[in-house]
Amino acid sequence: MSGAEVAGLLAQALEGRRLLDHPFYRRWEAGGLADGELASYASQYRFFEEYLPVALDTVAKGLPVGRARDFVLSNLADELGPPVSHLELFAGFEEAVGARAEAAGPAVTELVSLYRDAGSGESAEALAVIAAYEVQASEIAATKAAGLRDHYSVGEAGREFWDVHASIEADHAQWTIDALNELASPELVREAARRSADAWWRF
Repeated sequence: MSGAEVAGLLAQALEGRRLLDHPFYRRWEAGGLADGELASYASQYRFFEEYLPVALDTVAKGLPVGRARDFVLSNLADELGPPVSHLELFAGFEEAVGARAEAAGPAVTELVSLYRDAGSGESAEALAVIAAYEVQASEIAATKAAGLRDHYSVGEAGREFWDVHASIEADHAQWTIDALNELASPELVREAARRSADAWWRF
């Protein structure tokens, strides 16, 4: 497959599940979230953010030496820093919105389980699961950062996690597409990406 074909398959998988069309994100963008919603979101999102480097490391270890593996390792290097890991940046967002430790809810448990289960199977399947979010992530992060600035009085430190992702996620998306281009069949990409899109929508 070509990169354009992979991108087209991902677009098909996301039909009706684009996160910026989700009511929660639309309210975030418009400044309509109720007190406590950002705090609860941050508390739940942390479970995913903690697991993402594990998922990327697992996928990389399952790939042979070559371009696809290099793409995944580049993504992992960004997650871990330097100078600061993304989990450390996320802590700034948590503090800014008053997040407190919570038990993992069913939606984030399902999401992390999907990433974990995909990582234990074919590397291409795991990459398709990851790609369904990565291709949306830059625009999502930019919108979140703007909403935090314009409607929720969140300062620079609280927005930094999203600002960083707005600037780098386009590269992550392209790396993931390029890796899938070398590994995956159309059916696998479409099916795995749709499962990921559904899980993200529920979260």
